[in-house]
Amino acid sequence: MSAAAAARKRGRSAPGAGAGTGKRRRKTDSAGDRGKSKGGGRMNEEISSDSESESLPPRRTEEEDDEELEETAQEKKLRLAKLYLEELRQQEEEKAEAREFEEDQVAGRLKEDVLEQRGRLQKSVAKEIQAPAPADIRVLRGHQLSITCVVITPDDAAIFSAAKDCTIIKWSVESGRKLHVIPRAKKGAEGQPPGHDSHILCMAISSDGKYLASGDRSKLILIWEAQSCRHLYTFTGHRDAVSGLAFRRGTHQLYSTSHDRSVKVWNVAENSYVETLFGHQDAVAALDALSRECCVTAGGRDGTVRVWKIPEESQLVFYGHQGSIDSIQLINEEHMVSGADDGSVALWGLSKKRPLALQREAHGLRGEQGLEQPFWVSSVAALLNTDLVATGSHSSCVKLWQCGEGFRRLDPLCDIPLVGFINSLKFSSSGHFLVAGVGQEHRLGRWWRIKEARNSVCIIPLHRTPRPPAAGS
Repeated sequence: MSAAAAARKRGRSAPGAGAGTGKRRRKTDSAGDRGKSKGGGRMNEEISSDSESESLPPRRTEEEDDEELEETAQEKKLRLAKLYLEELRQQEEEKAEAREFEEDQVAGRLKEDVLEQRGRLQKSVAKEIQAPAPADIRVLRGHQLSITCVVITPDDAAIFSAAKDCTIIKWSVESGRKLHVIPRAKKGAEGQPPGHDSHILCMAISSDGKYLASGDRSKLILIWEAQSCRHLYTFTGHRDAVSGLAFRRGTHQLYSTSHDRSVKVWNVAENSYVETLFGHQDAVAALDALSRECCVTAGGRDGTVRVWKIPEESQLVFYGHQGSIDSIQLINEEHMVSGADDGSVALWGLSKKRPLALQREAHGLRGEQGLEQPFWVSSVAALLNTDLVATGSHSSCVKLWQCGEGFRRLDPLCDIPLVGFINSLKFSSSGHFLVAGVGQEHRLGRWWRIKEARNSVCIIPLHRTPRPPAAGS
């Protein structure tokens, strides 16, 4: 083969080799492209998988963020509006409840006022009273002889006590100290301060606390200015010992009764006598009055309780006790309580001539076996317009009682130990305490003498158990 032919042969073979090399490069590139496309496919598959989509949330645009913020503000406004409406609704409900409560209170008060005017109000307080401890009883000593009567000022700030020593003492309830002493007057002495010269048997104070009246065995009624204890007037007219006094509530009209069997009416503000009523057959022992123009009396040995209607000048006569009726007290305008020396305590209604309830041997019996006698009931008291009653004797205790529904029952509550004759009992206007006038002798005589007793005024606190809260309160 010639040299030229060999060179041509090499020249043809060189381009073929280059072509093959190019083909191989294209294959490699295409393979690389396929690898890239395959790798890209794998990447796309991984990104679109569920697991990766949960861990990597899709990117949100600013418009989407603004839209979500705008919705949150709307929801907040809606929530605040709902809260405001709910608050308004609660406030309206509370106002409605308050109005209903006030209406109930007003209705209850109106009902009480109507019942009080009709004289039939009976508030239930007796069950709340707790028996006081003997150490809680305050004893005020100042009288030399037996206490016969006590009265409390309408504001419960002071107590007046009178005794057989012919003196009157004004006490401070808070401190227990003497505020004023009206001494005994000497018979026949001129120019001396006015006062009593015989046993004082009864006292009364006006409902405004302005006047104090006191009556004695010398047939006299003395009128005092309650604040200063200054003597104002002296009423004469009774022909025997003055045994009972009472002011008509809301007025200065004074009722008095006496052992001369009469009832007299006076006008203290005008210093005048009004009239006299007769009817009892024996010495009258006690008297009481409230707002109506009438009074009630305990007739002693004539065995009657009488209601005196002053304008009509008439009387109602009640029978029930077997002994001398020595004490009486109005509970409200339609009901009263009385005590007698046969040991009985009676509850009365003005519409019936017989007792609604009668508790015999209220303070028990005394004396040897076979010769027992009941303890005399020497004093009674009632907390106005309630079901609470107190009685006193010389049985070494004061008894508290609860009047049943309609005053048709008398149930014992507790005994308060006090030694001596309980000659007078008075509840405070608030019902927070009870005052007892204690003596060694009975206020109307000297049948017995209890030497261990102290002539004193006792202030008995009346604590109440708190009422359970009403349902729904």
